[in-house]
Amino acid sequence: MGYRGKVTEQARARELRAKSWTLAEIAAELDVAKSSVSLWVRDVPFTPRPRDRAGRRNVVKRPHPAQLAKLAEIEAMNRWGADQIGVLSEREFLVAGAALYLGEGAKTKSRVAMANTDPAIIRLFVAWVRHWFEVDESRWRGNLYLHQGLDLEAATSFWSSVSAIPPEQFNKPYRAMPDAGIRHNKHEHGCFTAVYSSARTQRAVMGLVRALVTARIA
Repeated sequence: MGYRGKVTEQARARELRAKSWTLAEIAAELDVAKSSVSLWVRDVPFTPRPRDRAGRRNVVKRPHPAQLAKLAEIEAMNRWGADQIGVLSEREFLVAGAALYLGEGAKTKSRVAMANTDPAIIRLFVAWVRHWFEVDESRWRGNLYLHQGLDLEAATSFWSSVSAIPPEQFNKPYRAMPDAGIRHNKHEHGCFTAVYSSARTQRAVMGLVRALVTARIA
């Protein structure tokens, strides 16, 4: 039938060409001759991709099969984890919060506090404190650690939304000097510490933590 019969390949070639793939890249992707690709896409508008500082055209990188397999396994394990955990009961929520505080919480006197760059951790912590203890909202404080050059207003708004702590209850942020070895886009909102000042609450939390580590396993 020849290449004229490769309808699927022709359609895919035209799609890739419209996305600024070069003839060589399309030929390699579809495992066909470059001359065939040239014929298939000759009427498709083509806009070259911008070049980098060295003058090289940005290359479309295909994910490595091992990377795809890794991502598929992570997704499968996420589904498995969600199936195993399900919806937490009241008691399970109490224990989960104590376990989280055991690993991540501050152990200083007169306050309960947790620092993290993961909004899900902060959200779980503040929800746990508000659920299990009598809370005076005016006692909450937010501490923000953010590298210079990152958007302070955006970070403050972000963490206020996550923690439900008003921006006016944030302490003065710590602006760290930029570090060339740090990926600035990884933690664009910085590291946040949610602090609840109460000696009584801190003692209650630590009582749960101590009970957790000394509990018998059925």
